[in-house]
Amino acid sequence: MSYQKNAEAQGITFEKQTPGYLNLCIKSGNQLITSGHVSDLKGKLGDGTSVDDGYKAARNCMEKILKSVWNTHGTLDGLRVIKVLGCVNSTLDFTDQHLVINGASDLLHVIFGKEGDGYHARSALGFAQLPTGAAVEVEAIFEIVS
Repeated sequence: MSYQKNAEAQGITFEKQTPGYLNLCIKSGNQLITSGHVSDLKGKLGDGTSVDDGYKAARNCMEKILKSVWNTHGTLDGLRVIKVLGCVNSTLDFTDQHLVINGASDLLHVIFGKEGDGYHARSALGFAQLPTGAAVEVEAIFEIVS
């Protein structure tokens, strides 16, 4: 099954987006570089927001990223995931940022394959605050391989 069809099988729908203040995904050479995409969930991990909720919020961010990539490239086919940066709105003593950002990585593994084009480099960092009080923000870099 194609990567595009894999994403659609995960319930992700793709529609043309109206351009905003900033470019959500820009093509540079053979790379697609996304802006940070924030979760719909607001809150702080370690202070009332669970790891499971954060995991779902990270997945939500990645769904938004994939939609932005689709809007720039027209398909998810022919792409390889290079890098994911996950930012977690968390308390100073919260140390499970990596478990939260697994929500984004796991979705990429399902769509692009864990062993192949979905096997990516990643950073998962804690932040004192994120824009709009979002629980999670994620950005990504994809390579156009065909």
